[in-house]
Amino acid sequence: MMTDPISDMLTRIRNAVAGHKEWVDIPASKVKLGIAEVLRREGYIQRTHPLEVGKKKFIRLYLKYGPEGEQVIQKIRRVSTPGRRVYRGSEEVGTVLRGLGTYLVSTSQGILTDRECREKHLGGEVLACLY
Repeated sequence: MMTDPISDMLTRIRNAVAGHKEWVDIPASKVKLGIAEVLRREGYIQRTHPLEVGKKKFIRLYLKYGPEGEQVIQKIRRVSTPGRRVYRGSEEVGTVLRGLGTYLVSTSQGILTDRECREKHLGGEVLACLY
C-alpha cells in the first residue's frame, strides 16, 4: 500500500529524467492531474496525455529536455509529507532560486505555483519544490 502518492509521482519523474526517458506513466488522481497541469504550464514538461489500461487510469507525462539533451528539471523534491505537513501564507511562500524555480502549493483554488499564490494572495500546503 502506497502511503504518499505525490512522492511516488515525483520519484517517477525524477527517475525518468535521470534516465533521459521520453515519457513516464503515473497512476491518475485529481491532485496528480493538477500537478501535471502546473508542470506543463510552467514549461517543465511538454504535454500530458490521459491513458486507460483496463480499469486503471494513468497520466502520461512527456518530459522536456534542452537543445543539447540537458535536463529541464534539475531537482524535484517533496516539501510537505504525510508525517510533517508544511503550510504557508501567501507572503510566507517565498521563492526558489530567486524566482528561477517553483514551489507547488495546494490551495483552495487548486494547485498553484508560488508566484500565482502571491498574485492571488492565497496560502496553502507546499507540496513540492523544483528547478
